Amino acid sequence: MPSSVLFTVACLIWGSTFWAITLQLGHVAPSVSVAYRFFLAAAALFAICLVRRDRLLLPWRTQGWMALQGFLTFGISYVCTYESELHVVSGLVAVMFALMVFWTPMWSRIFFGTGISRRTLACGLAATGGVALLFYRSIGDAWRDLQSGGGGEFLAGVILALAATLASSAGSIVVNKVKEQCANLPLSMAWSMLWGASMVAVWCIVNGDAFVIPQAPSYWMGLVYLSIFGSVIAFFAYFTLISRIGPQKAVYIGVVTPVLSVLLSIQLEDYRPGPVEFLGMIVCLASVAWALRAPAAKPVQSANLNNAIETP
Repeated sequence: MPSSVLFTVACLIWGSTFWAITLQLGHVAPSVSVAYRFFLAAAALFAICLVRRDRLLLPWRTQGWMALQGFLTFGISYVCTYESELHVVSGLVAVMFALMVFWTPMWSRIFFGTGISRRTLACGLAATGGVALLFYRSIGDAWRDLQSGGGGEFLAGVILALAATLASSAGSIVVNKVKEQCANLPLSMAWSMLWGASMVAVWCIVNGDAFVIPQAPSYWMGLVYLSIFGSVIAFFAYFTLISRIGPQKAVYIGVVTPVLSVLLSIQLEDYRPGPVEFLGMIVCLASVAWALRAPAAKPVQSANLNNAIETP
């Protein structure tokens, strides 16, 4: 399948998943919904592997990298995303994910020694300014509420969304390490999602979250859509793009996804951004688009940096 088609598929699906997550909120604890989602997605992927007669068992070294990917991408990132949407409109959480375009080069620099261009740094500062404009009024209201004895839920939502983007970016650069260990993408995705869902389930047990069965049809519609389309299909497209063009270019999806998510929030969540918020979105997305026009940075040869991630 051409990369352009994979890119389009991932954008269209993930542009709607931020709103679809809201269908699952309020029925069970957010972490429980994350566990349900990725257990179902992993089951679907293992079923595909069985139909293909793939060998399911893999060496423990390979499992170590898949566990790391599951912990970052399907564990921390999604638990924080679901929790953040309890306090922040889904479209704004999606805009925060545009910052992955800068977090991914940062992680690559830390772990692989990949260079970061001046344009990328400048665009990062501009995007940060755009996000500040986007949340300027909301954060001000939340701060005043906090000073008057409120809970500061909005600020907590913003911090959780930032944590989700950092974890997701870190998981993106692990994808190529997983591919080095296992070239079977459906199988590696299945194990990574199973590891992530299992870790989240353990957290739910420790945290005292009940594994109840929701009755609302909307919850199950959202769960099936998020598991099959938002997890199996979209991540297959995304991970394939990472293998073909690298994580720093694959996160171009982060430019388009927030636009679709904000449009859905305006239509379905009664979100009404003002001129300052629109300016913030424009600055953030324009700076991301400008950064992505920059040529790819050349990797720095450093045995010490490369060896630092060899042990999972």
